[in-house]
Amino acid sequence: MKKFITLAATVALFAFKPAADNSWTVDNAHSKLGFTVTHMMVSDVEGSFKTFSAKVTSSKDDFSDAVVDLNADVASVNTDNDQRDTHLKSADFFDAAKYPKLTFKSTSFKKVADKTYKVTGNLTLHGVTKPVTLDVKLRGTYVNQMSKKNTAGFKITGTIKRSDFGVGAKFGNAMLSDEVSLDANAEVTKD
Repeated sequence: MKKFITLAATVALFAFKPAADNSWTVDNAHSKLGFTVTHMMVSDVEGSFKTFSAKVTSSKDDFSDAVVDLNADVASVNTDNDQRDTHLKSADFFDAAKYPKLTFKSTSFKKVADKTYKVTGNLTLHGVTKPVTLDVKLRGTYVNQMSKKNTAGFKITGTIKRSDFGVGAKFGNAMLSDEVSLDANAEVTKD
């Protein structure tokens, strides 16, 4: 009888325990934080931030209650052109010395269709914080055969206006589009 009471108490304890959060960390080797801007209204220039970290926390397997926390080093901007990258890091654009971090912290992550979500959060760039909403596609989940850990893949897209963040304010829309397309791929591994 004593063993039964102990077993029942243990089962009851686990039954009433709140669901544990699942924490996932970005795998930088298989992820990219990219952007595209149109130059002189005729050509797209792509870039990315090479140094970034991100964490996704969710208590649901379908990520419908996910919380996203992303940080990027602005000085890691890379457009495959050293001269342009140096200019982007200057006070004319990102002012990386004064504003070294880009951050995104989600405020909601809502499922809108099968494997399709809208994530809304606060983007801080160039010392300005604004709410943005991005489209997210869950590409799938699998168990990584090398690490033996659960892994998930996401495609994130959206558009922001650089003028909202005071980036490149002296460069007009004819020279550089005000709209900047965001295009990220994130492979995350469960901690």
